[in-house]
Amino acid sequence: MTVNLELVSEHRCHGGWQRYYQHHSEAIGLPMKFSVFLPEQTQATSAKEDSVNPMGVTKRPVLIYLAGLTCTEDTFTTKAGAQQYAAEHGLILVTPDTSPRGAGAPGEDDNWDFGTGAGFYLDATTPDFAQHYRMESYVADELFRIVTTVLPGDAERVGIFGHSMGGHGALVLALRHQDKFKSVSAFAPIAAPTQCPWGEKAFTGYLGTDRQVWQQHDASCLMQNQDTAPYPQGILVDQGLADAFLERELHPHVFEAACEKVAQPLTLRRHAGYDHGYFFIMTFMKDHIQHHAQQLGA
Repeated sequence: MTVNLELVSEHRCHGGWQRYYQHHSEAIGLPMKFSVFLPEQTQATSAKEDSVNPMGVTKRPVLIYLAGLTCTEDTFTTKAGAQQYAAEHGLILVTPDTSPRGAGAPGEDDNWDFGTGAGFYLDATTPDFAQHYRMESYVADELFRIVTTVLPGDAERVGIFGHSMGGHGALVLALRHQDKFKSVSAFAPIAAPTQCPWGEKAFTGYLGTDRQVWQQHDASCLMQNQDTAPYPQGILVDQGLADAFLERELHPHVFEAACEKVAQPLTLRRHAGYDHGYFFIMTFMKDHIQHHAQQLGA
């Protein structure tokens, strides 16, 4: 696969480099953007000097973060404060955009919770969205290859985490691609999308009306159908109890029950007073980075 990454910008950050890239995505069929934090352990210098990945660059563990509804590749990068903790462990942080942009699908810009900025990290199959809305293939295949070949990521040490819609994406992609993702965690994930309005709207629009198909993109359904615990070292989930979306959209108790059914170790922490936003995320970010660093051998 030939990839021409366009460096949009770069910034010195916690001893490493925060970069933003754009490229033409084969999976999406449109330009896509993503951000990447390269810690100093990769020996990264200026992108103008190292031509992205020079000979001798040290391969490091990778942590892919999937953002939530309406977000971009920049939201997590500027709001979560994760780079300081990634720098301590020598982790590469990667954040893709949350959907294609300018796909021209009917109604893709009509609502904030569907279409642009709301790709739900799946490959759409309905006629209006199947051509470009292929976020599962983009993240799990194309971006994974870019990060571990063009960029200095270690393909044997890649973890995934996310928030809300991205928490859903992280859990689902981890369960659907266990050969690629070796650790997983989530902040306030949409844990049972087949049972909430956000999920029903997205799945109907992207996948059609067959609920059996929906279950293949629902973390709780996927987990309860496992033969053995897929992540024996444990999954970490944090949930704020003052989250306005908790009762209607998120349903972490459903995922908790699914994990119990297959003896999947789960640390589900419920925090009084915390809402759905990035103040909540930044508060517990250190714990999530530590969770992945330990499992990825960083």
